[in-house]
Amino acid sequence: MHPSPLLQRLTQQLVQREAAGTRRQLTVAKAGRIDFSSNDYLGLAQHSALQAILQRVLTEKSPPAAGSTGSRLLTGNSAAAEVLETQLANFHRAESALLFNSGYAANLGFFAAVPRRGDTIFYDEASHASVKDGIRGSFATAYSFRHNDIGDLERRLSRATGAVFVAVEALYSMDGDQAPLRELAAFCQQRDLHLIVDEAHTNGIYGPRGEGLVVELGLEEQVFARILTFGKALGSQGACIAGPQVLREYLLNFSRPFIYTTALPPLAIATLAAAYQMLPNMQQERQRLFALSDLLKTTLNAVPGLHVPEESHIIHPVFFPDHAGPAHVKAVAQAAQAQGFDVRAILPPTVPAGTERLRLIVHSYNTEAEIEGLAAVLGRIN
Repeated sequence: MHPSPLLQRLTQQLVQREAAGTRRQLTVAKAGRIDFSSNDYLGLAQHSALQAILQRVLTEKSPPAAGSTGSRLLTGNSAAAEVLETQLANFHRAESALLFNSGYAANLGFFAAVPRRGDTIFYDEASHASVKDGIRGSFATAYSFRHNDIGDLERRLSRATGAVFVAVEALYSMDGDQAPLRELAAFCQQRDLHLIVDEAHTNGIYGPRGEGLVVELGLEEQVFARILTFGKALGSQGACIAGPQVLREYLLNFSRPFIYTTALPPLAIATLAAAYQMLPNMQQERQRLFALSDLLKTTLNAVPGLHVPEESHIIHPVFFPDHAGPAHVKAVAQAAQAQGFDVRAILPPTVPAGTERLRLIVHSYNTEAEIEGLAAVLGRIN
């Protein structure tokens, strides 16, 4: 029996990806490899103190149920979830916070619900796929602007109608560079624009207690909403949207990813509460993270044939100016993995064609010797 035309089409698209060297596959990280790939910036996902707190929760007389049993608006709500949301709002210096099951769901839930027909969204062209997918679900008109280019944003404002939203990331996940938040916040305030900041990669890392880059810069009152993800520096899962109280009430009434999703399980709520208790006392880990980030960038830029942009921070793309194409980047990543380093190639369509790179992430638990060892390996195999 011949495959149907649909299966033939799917197979052909996979063949095309394979030929281009960009076909994705699932892999399992081998134990013992030195981590330069995960988003566990502060090591909370494996922190012994956090594990001890969870063990205590699990051995209490009334341990939490395995599942939440429903959406928040039905049977999935809990006093613990509402207490956590209050704590999140206070910690991040916001009026309110609403939990979502992931940063992806939070972005999808915000942009598909809040901007309405007749409104306008301007988004940085380097924005995460979740922002773009949320915008596709909105009836608002949307335009991209050049990455971190406020001048280009200003030129495009003549197209704006209705309520106007500007979407950026505090720290961009592929290039590791920051948005010019101070300048953007001032620009949006002057023109009555609503600034939305995705803090997926800055939550827990920046700020005096890990509150994020918006708090570190003192911009809480100038940002309409923040998407704060927990699957990275917090070492857990989920996210929240922090902003005005009326925004929280609106989202729980109109945001489909919130309304129609089974709530986070009780153990996830307990994990987040414990992680947020630890964050204020992790200043030493944050300082070490920043120091190692600078060292990795300096060390790799001293290796012939490698280039790490100066503006990258914590997340470091490594380019190979003397070589082109996904095949070379994949080969370098595989060779480094064989030498015991967990590094990954980032290929199109995740990044534009011609910008394939290694994406190295530094952690507070990495060492200077590991960075030197990685640099030596990359120098040999490049």
